Amino acid sequence: MGSWRRRDTIVRPVWRMPDIFKRRFMLVEAPIVCSQISDVVGLKTVHSSVKRAEGGNPLSFAAETASKKRKLNDGEEMTEELNPFVRFEQISKTYDGDTLVIEDLDLDIMRGEFLTLLGPSGSGKTTALMMLAGFESPTSGRILVEGRPIHHVPPYKREIGVVFQNYALFPHLTIAENLSFPLSVRRWPAADIKSAVDQALDMVQLGKMAGRKPNQLSGGQQQRVALARALIFQPRLVLMDEPLGALDKNLREEMQNEIRTLHGNLGINVVYVTHDQSEALTMSTRVAVFKGGTIQQLSSARDLYEYPANLFVANFIGENNSVQGKVMSTADGCCTVELDDGQLARGQSVSASAANGNNATLSVRPERIAINPPDDYDTLLQGTVTEVVYHGDHFRVTLRGSGSNTYQSKVANTGGQSDIEPGQPIRFGWRTSDCRCFMGDVGC
Repeated sequence: MGSWRRRDTIVRPVWRMPDIFKRRFMLVEAPIVCSQISDVVGLKTVHSSVKRAEGGNPLSFAAETASKKRKLNDGEEMTEELNPFVRFEQISKTYDGDTLVIEDLDLDIMRGEFLTLLGPSGSGKTTALMMLAGFESPTSGRILVEGRPIHHVPPYKREIGVVFQNYALFPHLTIAENLSFPLSVRRWPAADIKSAVDQALDMVQLGKMAGRKPNQLSGGQQQRVALARALIFQPRLVLMDEPLGALDKNLREEMQNEIRTLHGNLGINVVYVTHDQSEALTMSTRVAVFKGGTIQQLSSARDLYEYPANLFVANFIGENNSVQGKVMSTADGCCTVELDDGQLARGQSVSASAANGNNATLSVRPERIAINPPDDYDTLLQGTVTEVVYHGDHFRVTLRGSGSNTYQSKVANTGGQSDIEPGQPIRFGWRTSDCRCFMGDVGC
């Protein structure tokens, strides 16, 4: 009971909660919303090492250190932007001693970057985030923040803000009290707390709702509060674990814009986890695509979509046509592939390992397949329209080649597509630069 009394002295508002919430908040939520002031076993009062700029606003998020220099251990001076802000070195993680959830992960996250970890369920992206937050420990390897290993640093000393999908707001506290809580446990002066809370509320456009409880807010408003709380104590890094997954489409897109704007205005470092491809493409500086505990590709959103490194990335990111055939010839970085109906198609070779006669897969985006293309297109195929679906700004046309291959084409609605009808024979094709040629999962 002694440990519970110690917790009561710090998290006193929790004891005014209904009994059903007490245990959950004391063991789970309280350590999170305090930005990890607890190691769950023994709660400790800690003082944040985040320093507020002297004479400045207590909630200043400007990237003031982007061009500053710091001393390395050997005394060499280097600008901070040349060094990774976060580094994963040979990180592996297993829960049962047999299956690796993360395998030999090497990843550098640069200062001021918005990096998204993207992948299907079970790919290891959330585990990587939890290890960075300190909620999970690596089985091997180490994680460095600003050049210093943190794998022995408890979560509450890492100066990291976390935003979760379920918001994790105290239901019995007002919005202002939820925001002030992580500052109170850091023993900020009362005047600074009020100023920081006021500015945080204005930042997320909830200044008139400071006195409301979380259940009096919409889902989007609660998510704004969770985001403001993660930022209010000036963390050096903000982690977001699928924070928009519970919102409807319109609200999710609105919050995407708000988070992207905040990142640009405040210069904060963000690591974001999602399984939503469009979310990753629209918000990120770079995207790391996970599969089976390893990174399949790490690049900008544009390169990820336009130049997928393998067939998994091509199929996972956006919409994609995958067409099988056999390699007939290779020249100048391109493959000529014979399809099952005997027609020839061309695509850019992903690697130099292509060999004539090997099975190959061509990957081309629906918007790059042209209906009735000009004669100078590198690939010209004959097929039949099987379906035309109206989508407002475009038509989705399903095509079947002479064999068993089917294709999806997006045709912009420019007013002249009314003559495309199901059952109609049609010519279609693409440019070689718009098509990738893979062999198996490696590429050819």
